[in-house]
Amino acid sequence: MATTEKPWTAKELREIREELDSERARAMADLEIAEHDLQGLMRDAGEGAGDDQADAGASIFGREYEMSLVANSRDKLDQVEHALERLANGTYGVCESCGNPIGKLRLQAAPRATLCMACKTRQEHR
Repeated sequence: MATTEKPWTAKELREIREELDSERARAMADLEIAEHDLQGLMRDAGEGAGDDQADAGASIFGREYEMSLVANSRDKLDQVEHALERLANGTYGVCESCGNPIGKLRLQAAPRATLCMACKTRQEHR
Protein backbone atom coordinates (compact mmCIF):
# COMPACT_ATOMS: atom_id res chain seq x y z
CA MET A 1 0.00 0.00 0.00
CA ALA A 2 2.03 2.94 -1.26
CA THR A 3 1.09 6.34 0.01
CA THR A 4 1.92 9.59 -1.67
CA GLU A 5 3.57 11.56 1.10
CA LYS A 6 4.31 15.18 0.39
CA PRO A 7 7.86 16.24 1.27
CA TRP A 8 8.40 17.83 4.66
CA THR A 9 8.26 21.59 4.60
CA ALA A 10 10.89 23.67 6.37
CA LYS A 11 8.22 24.76 8.87
CA GLU A 12 7.20 21.16 9.63
CA LEU A 13 10.82 20.12 10.13
CA ARG A 14 11.41 23.11 12.40
CA GLU A 15 8.35 22.14 14.48
CA ILE A 16 9.55 18.53 14.75
CA ARG A 17 13.06 19.68 15.72
CA GLU A 18 11.62 21.99 18.40
CA GLU A 19 9.50 19.16 19.79
CA LEU A 20 12.49 16.80 19.82
CA ASP A 21 14.69 19.45 21.46
CA SER A 22 12.01 19.87 24.14
CA GLU A 23 11.77 16.08 24.57
CA ARG A 24 15.56 15.88 24.87
CA ALA A 25 15.56 18.50 27.64
CA ARG A 26 12.80 16.62 29.52
CA ALA A 27 14.58 13.28 29.05
CA MET A 28 17.88 14.72 30.32
CA ALA A 29 16.12 16.19 33.37
CA ASP A 30 14.31 12.88 34.03
CA LEU A 31 17.58 10.97 33.71
CA GLU A 32 19.37 13.34 36.08
CA ILE A 33 16.62 12.96 38.70
CA ALA A 34 16.47 9.16 38.33
CA GLU A 35 20.27 8.84 38.57
CA HIS A 36 20.33 11.08 41.66
CA ASP A 37 17.56 9.05 43.31
CA LEU A 38 19.34 5.78 42.46
CA GLN A 39 22.62 7.07 43.91
CA GLY A 40 20.79 7.94 47.12
CA LEU A 41 19.25 4.48 47.33
CA MET A 42 22.60 2.81 46.65
CA ARG A 43 24.31 4.97 49.28
CA ASP A 44 21.59 4.13 51.81
CA ALA A 45 21.73 0.40 50.99
CA GLY A 46 24.58 -0.28 53.40
CA GLU A 47 22.87 1.48 56.27
CA GLY A 48 20.08 -1.08 56.60
CA ALA A 49 22.16 -3.96 57.90
CA GLY A 50 19.74 -4.52 60.78
CA ASP A 51 16.60 -4.32 58.65
CA ASP A 52 14.14 -7.18 58.73
CA GLN A 53 13.34 -9.12 55.55
CA ALA A 54 10.40 -6.88 54.62
CA ASP A 55 12.52 -3.73 54.88
CA ALA A 56 15.34 -5.36 52.93
CA GLY A 57 12.87 -6.47 50.25
CA ALA A 58 11.41 -2.97 50.00
CA SER A 59 14.92 -1.52 49.64
CA ILE A 60 15.78 -3.98 46.88
CA PHE A 61 12.49 -3.23 45.12
CA GLY A 62 13.19 0.52 45.38
CA ARG A 63 16.66 0.15 43.86
CA GLU A 64 15.38 -2.07 41.04
CA TYR A 65 12.58 0.39 40.33
CA GLU A 66 15.02 3.32 40.19
CA MET A 67 17.39 1.31 37.95
CA SER A 68 14.45 0.69 35.62
CA LEU A 69 13.64 4.42 35.56
CA VAL A 70 17.27 5.24 34.76
CA ALA A 71 17.32 2.68 31.92
CA ASN A 72 14.03 3.97 30.50
CA SER A 73 15.22 7.58 30.68
CA ARG A 74 18.49 6.69 28.93
CA ASP A 75 16.59 4.78 26.25
CA LYS A 76 14.24 7.69 25.60
CA LEU A 77 17.18 10.11 25.43
CA ASP A 78 18.97 7.80 22.97
CA GLN A 79 15.84 7.65 20.78
CA VAL A 80 15.51 11.45 20.77
CA GLU A 81 19.21 11.87 19.93
CA HIS A 82 18.83 9.36 17.08
CA ALA A 83 15.80 11.23 15.70
CA LEU A 84 17.77 14.50 15.83
CA GLU A 85 20.68 12.83 14.00
CA ARG A 86 18.26 11.61 11.33
CA LEU A 87 16.90 15.15 10.97
CA ALA A 88 20.44 16.46 10.57
CA ASN A 89 21.51 13.89 7.99
CA GLY A 90 18.29 13.96 5.94
CA THR A 91 17.05 10.45 6.76
CA TYR A 92 14.25 11.54 9.10
CA GLY A 93 10.90 10.16 7.99
CA VAL A 94 12.41 7.18 6.16
CA CYS A 95 11.74 3.72 7.59
CA GLU A 96 14.98 2.14 8.81
CA SER A 97 13.70 -1.30 7.82
CA CYS A 98 12.15 -0.97 4.36
CA GLY A 99 13.18 2.53 3.25
CA ASN A 100 9.62 3.70 2.62
CA PRO A 101 8.25 6.94 4.08
CA ILE A 102 7.13 6.60 7.70
CA GLY A 103 4.27 9.02 7.27
CA LYS A 104 3.84 12.52 8.61
CA LEU A 105 0.88 11.73 10.84
CA ARG A 106 2.80 8.91 12.55
CA LEU A 107 5.86 11.10 13.06
CA GLN A 108 3.82 14.01 14.32
CA ALA A 109 2.26 11.65 16.88
CA ALA A 110 5.53 9.80 17.62
CA PRO A 111 8.49 11.95 16.50
CA ARG A 112 11.02 9.32 17.61
CA ALA A 113 9.56 6.64 15.31
CA THR A 114 12.08 4.90 13.05
CA LEU A 115 9.74 2.37 11.41
CA CYS A 116 6.71 2.77 9.16
CA MET A 117 3.46 1.30 10.47
CA ALA A 118 3.79 -1.89 8.39
CA CYS A 119 7.30 -2.62 9.70
CA LYS A 120 6.36 -1.66 13.27
CA THR A 121 3.38 -4.01 13.14
CA ARG A 122 5.60 -6.84 11.83
CA GLN A 123 8.15 -6.15 14.59
CA GLU A 124 5.49 -6.28 17.31
CA HIS A 125 4.14 -9.60 16.05
CA ARG A 126 7.51 -11.34 16.33
